[in-house]
Amino acid sequence: MKIILLRSLLLLGAFLCFGYVQAQQEITGTVSDNSGPLPGASVIEIGTTNGTQTDFDGNFTLSVAEGAQLKISYIGYLDTTLEASDSPISITLQEDAQALEEVVVVGYGSQNKKEITSAVVQLDAEEFNKGVVNSPAQLLQGKVAGLTIANRGGDPNGQSQIRLRGLSTTGANAEPLVVVDGIIGASLNNIDPNDIENINVLKDGSAAAIYGSRASSGVILVTTKKGRGDTTSFEYNGQASVSTISKSVDVMSTQEFIDAGGVNLGADNDWLDLVTQTGANYVNNFSVSGSTGSTNYRVSGNLRSTEGILRNSGFDQFNTRANINTKILDDRLSIGFNASYTNRKSEFGLTDGLRYGVLYNPTAPIYGVDSPFAFNSAQFGGYFEALGLFDSFNPVSIVEQNKNYGKRIEFLAGLNVKFAITDNLSVTGLYSKQNNTKRENQYYPTTSHYRGNATSTTKGRADFINEDFESDLFEIYGTYNPSISDKLTMGLTGGYSWQEQNEKRSTFAFADFPDASRDWSDNIFSSGAFQLGGVDRIGGGSYTRPDDRIIAFFSRVNMTWDNAIFFNASIRHEGSTRFGPDNKWGTFPAIGLGADLNKYLELKNVNLLKVRFGYGVTGALPFENGYSQEIFSFANVPPGSSETGWQTLGSGNRAPNPDLKWEEKHEINFGIEFGTDRLSAVLDIYNRDIEDFITDIAVETSVHPSGLMIGNAGRLNTKGIELTLNYDLIKNEKLTYNTGIVFSTYKSVLEENALGSATFRGNLGAPGQNDTNVVLVQEGEEIGQIIGAEWTGEVDANGSQTFVDIDGDGTIETEQTVEAYNEGDLTVLGKGIPDFELGWTNRVSIGNWDINAFFRGQFGHSLVNNYRVFFEPQVGSQTGYNFVNTELADSRIKTAKFSSHYVEKADFFRLDNLSVSYSFNLGEKTAKYIKGLSMNIAGQNLFTLTSYTGNDPEASLADIGSTDNGGRPARIDNPDPLVPGIDRRSNYFASRTFSVGLVAKF
Repeated sequence: MKIILLRSLLLLGAFLCFGYVQAQQEITGTVSDNSGPLPGASVIEIGTTNGTQTDFDGNFTLSVAEGAQLKISYIGYLDTTLEASDSPISITLQEDAQALEEVVVVGYGSQNKKEITSAVVQLDAEEFNKGVVNSPAQLLQGKVAGLTIANRGGDPNGQSQIRLRGLSTTGANAEPLVVVDGIIGASLNNIDPNDIENINVLKDGSAAAIYGSRASSGVILVTTKKGRGDTTSFEYNGQASVSTISKSVDVMSTQEFIDAGGVNLGADNDWLDLVTQTGANYVNNFSVSGSTGSTNYRVSGNLRSTEGILRNSGFDQFNTRANINTKILDDRLSIGFNASYTNRKSEFGLTDGLRYGVLYNPTAPIYGVDSPFAFNSAQFGGYFEALGLFDSFNPVSIVEQNKNYGKRIEFLAGLNVKFAITDNLSVTGLYSKQNNTKRENQYYPTTSHYRGNATSTTKGRADFINEDFESDLFEIYGTYNPSISDKLTMGLTGGYSWQEQNEKRSTFAFADFPDASRDWSDNIFSSGAFQLGGVDRIGGGSYTRPDDRIIAFFSRVNMTWDNAIFFNASIRHEGSTRFGPDNKWGTFPAIGLGADLNKYLELKNVNLLKVRFGYGVTGALPFENGYSQEIFSFANVPPGSSETGWQTLGSGNRAPNPDLKWEEKHEINFGIEFGTDRLSAVLDIYNRDIEDFITDIAVETSVHPSGLMIGNAGRLNTKGIELTLNYDLIKNEKLTYNTGIVFSTYKSVLEENALGSATFRGNLGAPGQNDTNVVLVQEGEEIGQIIGAEWTGEVDANGSQTFVDIDGDGTIETEQTVEAYNEGDLTVLGKGIPDFELGWTNRVSIGNWDINAFFRGQFGHSLVNNYRVFFEPQVGSQTGYNFVNTELADSRIKTAKFSSHYVEKADFFRLDNLSVSYSFNLGEKTAKYIKGLSMNIAGQNLFTLTSYTGNDPEASLADIGSTDNGGRPARIDNPDPLVPGIDRRSNYFASRTFSVGLVAKF
């Protein structure tokens, strides 16, 4: 008997002996459905943990007690229970029609996927991007047609730019609204990617309108993992990875620089290599989950340690999350509680270390002691500096002497209570509380030439930024599903929403410290800066957004006829304190119709042929409170003194606008869904009109001295097409291969310009091109057009480019002005927005191996290569900087002038992600302690096919502005969405990552 038992345990491989038994019998059998064998079906001896799964042919073998009851189950099929009898047993499972209807989370509830009449996409964990992913947004990159997620350069502390169907507003919510477990406005930064069950994207207006004013850019619904199963289980997920620069900017070698006439200071340094590193990254995730009675639970803890490729950049983060759900009162009352906490300590680094690592003189020494001439090293902390040269700082000194660090703490808790009054009527209430705090500190010692003013009389600088945010949300809604007839089903939802946010921000700057003996940012009072005062020594500012409140009433009706005709309609009436007294309320309706034509056509081998149409209106809020009200400005200009005191100047820098109203987006979407056993396809065609942008508008100075007011003006139209295809190329017992493509294209035209018929934006900056704006914003034109002179390929006697006479009048007019574009010799050189984007997924399963390869590309866009514009021409006055030396460099050009020569096609096709995982077959002894064990290796950004000579060909969707001489980009906190296509010198560099991971279940 022991021999028989041992043999059966070896065949099972992953299950344990289930107790003391007096007699055993070995049962064999086959599990199938009406189409054939079912591999992976579960066979369990009821009342024990003893069980197995069927093999590729649907066969199983299990040793059980005599007279035992067996439960056979498989996802999508009804469970079957039977008594163990003589072998072999043949079991045929029947499909569970209700389970096969995929349920998708939508606003305030869920629907069967088949019944949805709008553009909604759901991604489960197995479809997410693999490898070391530090942000939930990166899980979706390239996976959803029409959704663009870009983190140009890959700064570990940077925020991804998220755009759904292009530009939807120029105001506050240019990115989709995030809803986590039903909590509106929750932060993606407070979710560890390992805790996410699935993500739904509401793409069109008819789907998003239920969320009203904040849904103009779409909605991302995140559902976190919850407990399941009858026993407590533990899971560990660990990863370790390294990151390196994927591509640098091509510059001259030391000898090439000298030969080109560069200033020779005698050293030989690769500055970029000196300020970068191989980043080491570690992720440790541990979770415990399970259920007992009517209660399920899951608690997780996550530790992340990430180093960027720039020295002294990265973060250490701890995150924990708890989900607890229970049912009482005969399962009529459901109570769900979730909470999350994130504590993140960041070293932001100084990305100018990369900028000057590219441009600094390669013959310059690191330390002043190695200077070829007399140099006061002590004044600069021992480092060499090229004094007297504009916009030139020792990059090693930047990363080693200065500090840029901070801390962020986020807490979110939510309570969800649902009471089923009857089988058809329920009421749901939700309350949540969110608190975020952020602290950022920068310190530049008295010896730092970069921002520390080491050559000034007021040396050293310390900056402090404090931000506090809190949000309270209360919602209550009822759901009624009346029984009408066998053919007609209906669902009604109606409710109330109240949300209040409070935000505060303060900044302080202190300067003029005694020396570099200590970090004076920790000793401000004793440093003397505070006591001395003065405009050069103390600076600061603050703002508050108190009682920022939104109140809404909403309702929705869903109807299905004959399981084939679908109707959805919703309306939301919403009010906000950000508007004037006469325009606080807005109404946002939506309607959708759909039909499964295959119900009536009965096409052979076709499971679904659905057409749908949706129309919806959504809105957008102002960037902040107070635009409808009078503001006042203050300045340090008191009568008779320039050192202390403040004076109120009266009217501020804009006029009040009590008539400020909602910005609105009207969107029409037509979709077709097609499915067979192996192929699924979704096509969406949409048209959206956005009007009454909340933006700066000009007013007469008689109205207000500033000549500006925040008002409603402008209109933008976007038309687009999206296509998603998935096909099971191979599907048999031993091998499966699924491939999928997502394709999207759109075009946005500015039909009305709020700032006049035409303007140029996107100033390239210094040195030498401060008045060079390169992106056209003009009525009737496509967003993102890059304008400039077209180079003939020749130069004149002075080494200046010669340009094409576009208008043929014999005069070359190339000033970057609207007039030169309309009547002179400027032309369209490219555009910053891609013509189309493509994602290609490949998933292969063979035995215990799983392979995922994901490719992504953008095509048709261009980038202004700012490194080349400024430092590729071999200008005689710039021999103190290294020269950019790409394959496009032309040594004949001796003057710097923006032209077509520096606008590059940036099409790319990239292997974004490749992962290989192996699941181990566990032996008898191991299986007593470990339920599952797998290992994986992954690579990210493994190769890129592109002709772009810059660091990263990824489209730049918004512009942070120019910066020079140690300054900060003008729009670093509010990038300009009307200026895509400029590759700035202040960008973080892209990286390539390799990782190895382990997943163990206990």
